[in-house]
Amino acid sequence: MRPISKKLKEEMFDDPAYHTCMRNAMFSDHICRGRLTLEHAFVYAGKQINEKWAIMSLCAWGHDVDEYQDGGNLDKRKNEYCCLMRATNEDLEKYPDRDWEQLRKFLISKYGLPKIPTAFTLF
Repeated sequence: MRPISKKLKEEMFDDPAYHTCMRNAMFSDHICRGRLTLEHAFVYAGKQINEKWAIMSLCAWGHDVDEYQDGGNLDKRKNEYCCLMRATNEDLEKYPDRDWEQLRKFLISKYGLPKIPTAFTLF
């Protein structure tokens, strides 16, 4: 895990959205268990993207990777969805070598439009 700066952590902890499991807020697909953790959803140029939009709060159950039991509960695609739906086009312009529009379209086709307010605008 890439270290998160103290300034970024403070910014996230001041945001009420980071006081709950974002995956559960978007999908209501589990009962949260354990403490809240921070999950880097994206890697770019071999490094985790260390920006607020690309890091989500996730309960320990949803962050669990158990290689002995069907891969655990971590679902990277859902995490990418949660983070990408919060990203603005300006956020994504910093990472031009990735086709963010195509990924958004794929994730929306898979999970539908977000049920809670998000930062992104449709194409």
